[in-house]
Amino acid sequence: MSLQMSRTVLPPAPSTGDASASERFTRALVALTRQVWSPECTFRTAIAAICETAADALQIERVSVWNYEAADGRLRCLHAFDAISGSHLPVQPLEMLSLDGDGYLASLDDMRVLEVAEMDDGAEMARSHLALRDYLQRHRIQGMLEAPAFVGGELQGVICHESILRVRNWSGAETVFAASMGDYVAMAFEIARRRRAEAEVEHLRLHDAATGLPNRAYLTELIRQRLLATPLRREQVLAVVNVQVDVSGGVAWSAGAPTVDDVLGRIARQLRSLMGTDTELARTGSDGFTFLVGANPSKRSVIRLAEAVLATVESMDWQHTDVDPGVAVGIAVADRGSALDAPALLQQGEEAAARARAAGRFGYAMYDAEHHAALVEGLRLERALRDGFANGEFELHYQPEFDAHSGRWVAAESLLRWRVGGELRVAGEFIGVLEPSRLMLDVGRWVLRQACLDAVAWPRNADGHEVTVRVNVSARQFDESGLVEDVRAALDASGLDPARLSLELTETTLMRDVDRALELLRPLRETGVQVAIDDFGTGYASLVYLKCLPVDALKIDGSFVQGMLENKGDRAIVQAIVNLAAAFGIEVIAEGVETPEQQAALLAAGVHRMQGWLYGRALPNPALCGVIGSRPASAGPASDPEPAPDGQDASPVP
Repeated sequence: MSLQMSRTVLPPAPSTGDASASERFTRALVALTRQVWSPECTFRTAIAAICETAADALQIERVSVWNYEAADGRLRCLHAFDAISGSHLPVQPLEMLSLDGDGYLASLDDMRVLEVAEMDDGAEMARSHLALRDYLQRHRIQGMLEAPAFVGGELQGVICHESILRVRNWSGAETVFAASMGDYVAMAFEIARRRRAEAEVEHLRLHDAATGLPNRAYLTELIRQRLLATPLRREQVLAVVNVQVDVSGGVAWSAGAPTVDDVLGRIARQLRSLMGTDTELARTGSDGFTFLVGANPSKRSVIRLAEAVLATVESMDWQHTDVDPGVAVGIAVADRGSALDAPALLQQGEEAAARARAAGRFGYAMYDAEHHAALVEGLRLERALRDGFANGEFELHYQPEFDAHSGRWVAAESLLRWRVGGELRVAGEFIGVLEPSRLMLDVGRWVLRQACLDAVAWPRNADGHEVTVRVNVSARQFDESGLVEDVRAALDASGLDPARLSLELTETTLMRDVDRALELLRPLRETGVQVAIDDFGTGYASLVYLKCLPVDALKIDGSFVQGMLENKGDRAIVQAIVNLAAAFGIEVIAEGVETPEQQAALLAAGVHRMQGWLYGRALPNPALCGVIGSRPASAGPASDPEPAPDGQDASPVP
């Protein structure tokens, strides 16, 4: 038996005898088009429908679809439909036809249909013809129409229309229909390719490339769907556990050291191990992950997850590298008193994590609605402060410092004020929002420069001595590089003698890291300015380090001044500060002095420089110039040109 293959040239139109068949074929194609193009139709469903439609329309016993694997030069059977049994046959094991080394594929290049039939046995056959003959014999195929499926000029596969019960003389209409089935197979391949590409794009859109985890967009949509599917009851129905990783402070950026993505990738793999049956994990920020916990979790179970996250990351072995990341975890639940939409729930988890991070390197916090309200108000105030600073609404007032021994003014402390809407607001009303923000750096530079410009024009005091200007330096300014340059720039711009400028830093700021404080204080002192420790005594431990710190003055915190008349402990602390400062040759200034009795007690303790409402409240610069040039007749309350709450200037802020 030899194998006969002939190229079939498609007729331009069906003959009259083919009219009924053509109508049948047309109806079949219309129905098939609707099915294949349906969004719900998968590639497997489309191929099965094509096979079944072709078998029914051509009235043949079997149709199979094959995929061409170009790398191996062979066809692999994808699907077969047996019309006799009406079943779609499982192709296991996969049937393969090796087609390399002959002209079989070339015969498909430019023909829409290839007719194959069995002939006599004795002739020599090419290798692929032998494989094809074996296939025909194995399935008892009497005749077959093969239609290639091309996509973009490349062969994707073929569809075989197989007649088993009889030898067929294929009509022109049948040949045209068979060719159309090849086009539909090509269409199915192309639709599948496009959907794979779309799925890949969608996967990339919804997943993080570095960790392979779902991203924020994915988790947001998932939360939205869960919230819609599950009505909120009194108890929570969802919870998020936000994980913020602090990498920047724990990685030594040197050759061979792990990158941030390396660190986060390893942490992500460890976090995956904590996922439960109804838990999703996503990367929701550059340094953050979020667990979504469903199935109406209890707060206790969510807290256990947070504790497991902390324990897992803290116990990770970084193999002798300098990596030591910290982790803060924030918990938020969706209930009637909390978030009712996906973005809000994610944001609440992040707010809680930020609060945990502020408390230490490893810890967790629950979202708190009151804290959130305060945060929202803080953001509103910060925006208003930015606008106010840009619009020139900030101004400096000065509270004078009195020397009780000489009876003269010796210094004045600059205090920030905000004139907004016709009202003057003292710093205590907004410094808590201003200081943590980056706006503090700009405001701090302005305060430093403006105070120097004001001070250089001050008159001498009644004894002919120049008056020192004291400027508060915030913790944010002290932590940022550039403070020394800012001081030099302010001195250069104003022409102020550096010895007349005293920079005040709080005891808390200096005591956070004494070694770093020493590194920063030395170059400051080299500029010629003075350095004073503000609110001294609140840290206690600073007494031990006082001999190491290059400072010129201590300002005793007003709380000790207020309590020293009735409280022996406060009185003892004041005396200890005075004695220690005297031993080191450091000036002592008392803040918050309000009564003659407090003044007398301070003088008895050895303090003669004082500041407080007993001598005067904060004054605008023009008013201050009129005060410091005169000698006070006696220590007593001064006029107050600005309304200020009691105690507001007793413990000055920048």
